[in-house]
Amino acid sequence: MIGHNVVGRGPRHVLVLHGWLGDSEVFAPALSSLDLDAFTYTFMDYRGYGRSLEQNGAYTLDEISRDAQALVDHLGWGRFAILGHSMGGAAALRLAVDAPGRVTALIAATPVPASGVPMPSEGQQLFGNAVRADEARQGILNWTTGGRYTPAWARGSAARLARFARPEAMGGYLDAWTKANFAGEARGLSIPILVIVGEHDGGVTAEAMHATYLADYPNAILHVLPACGHYPMQEVPILFASEVERFLDAHMPV
Repeated sequence: MIGHNVVGRGPRHVLVLHGWLGDSEVFAPALSSLDLDAFTYTFMDYRGYGRSLEQNGAYTLDEISRDAQALVDHLGWGRFAILGHSMGGAAALRLAVDAPGRVTALIAATPVPASGVPMPSEGQQLFGNAVRADEARQGILNWTTGGRYTPAWARGSAARLARFARPEAMGGYLDAWTKANFAGEARGLSIPILVIVGEHDGGVTAEAMHATYLADYPNAILHVLPACGHYPMQEVPILFASEVERFLDAHMPV
């Protein structure tokens, strides 16, 4: 079984999918602000990350979807919502397409779209270097948060990634999310979708979300959070948790 951590005891179920530059522990600062009597959250780690560090695989979005479906079956969940961050946003869309009727709502936090993220050669080099190099990882972390934080934050995040993500997995997933190409399959997805972006995110902008998520999904809405960039669950955890659960309360009746 894929590595995961179940938190809460509520009757409404939420599967949480992390991004590329971090395992499921990226959500830890927000845990104390979640209503664990109303919801049960399961934080999944992809193959090669976190609690699944030693699990090998193809490192694709399709594989994440298959692992997620096996996990929710193992947990005995029928219908559930998904919260996906960054690369996990694209993985959440893949899962929603693959499991029609089971996914009740989707929250895409600073997400990658189903069309992937084509990069110029400089970006390809930076992100490719980040598979193994802490300096490149720190550069991405600073760029996507507006360069507003102490260097110790980026150093610590990069150092954790070195311990809890295998380079071969990062390399595989980098190809998966940058070259994602299932926008045609996902277009028209009608479940409620909340798209969250941070005002200081240099990579995922409101304009990009209007051109992808809001253009393709009729029930998608966009919230721009102040005072944060690409990691709102770390930068503004109370606000992030409040946005998540306000949306879930509206779209996941008990």
